[in-house]
Amino acid sequence: MSVGIPITNANFESEVLQSPIPVLVDFWAPWCASCKMMASLVDQLAGEYAGRIKIGMVNVDEEGTLGEQHEVVSLPTMVLYQNGEILQKKVGALPKREIENLFKDVLY
Repeated sequence: MSVGIPITNANFESEVLQSPIPVLVDFWAPWCASCKMMASLVDQLAGEYAGRIKIGMVNVDEEGTLGEQHEVVSLPTMVLYQNGEILQKKVGALPKREIENLFKDVLY
């Protein structure tokens, strides 16, 4: 679906919690129309901000435990992590500018 890094239960700690740069995680599902709409924006942001922020993708159909642990009840849900901590969380389809606003203050 996206160029974002696939995040799973197996790599969540290393890719997200231990990441040296901020991580924006997109919780999505293949059947979610809003998720599909946002996929091109997520791809675009992953390319534009490569090396400054990591973009990860959690398919909640395959990684339901991660969705439950992060209290994801609606899709898509974007969660910003830095130094292993949740900084922001937004639910629903967002325009590009609003997604960028989630992480612009933590870019290196």
